[in-house]
Amino acid sequence: MEKIAVFPGSFDPITLGHRSIVLRALPMFDKIYVAVGVNMEKRSTFSLENRLKWIRSVFRDYPTIVVESYEGLTADFCSKVGARYIIRGLRSGSDFEYENMICHANKRLHPELETVFLLTESELVGVSSSVVRDIYKNGGDVSKFVPSEVDLTI
Repeated sequence: MEKIAVFPGSFDPITLGHRSIVLRALPMFDKIYVAVGVNMEKRSTFSLENRLKWIRSVFRDYPTIVVESYEGLTADFCSKVGARYIIRGLRSGSDFEYENMICHANKRLHPELETVFLLTESELVGVSSSVVRDIYKNGGDVSKFVPSEVDLTI
């Protein structure tokens, strides 16, 4: 049976931390979906089209990484694509508390789902999409936080 995982998020924008988690998870799975969740009630800074384009560009040399967007529950998307694993990155204890609750909810919705937690590399602990957005909105240089394929000037 093929080991398929989903790495869900808003990726608004994708960061070096996101890239690191996916690349570190790659040897564990046959296929990874980087799944951009669309929440109509939440206003993104960057368009869905740009986010998908950036993520596809970041992982263009990895044929076992698929980039898609989805609406609704992550657990339902996992079922749709045949994934039995969800990948989540943890930067801190508070990340764990939040992700642990989500993990248990997903497990109740779809008992076959397992969540795999990967700790963020120490040099990337302070990197998050919200930090990048704040730096970007205030005219700062975000190049130390995002992959080179991410052009925030669009």
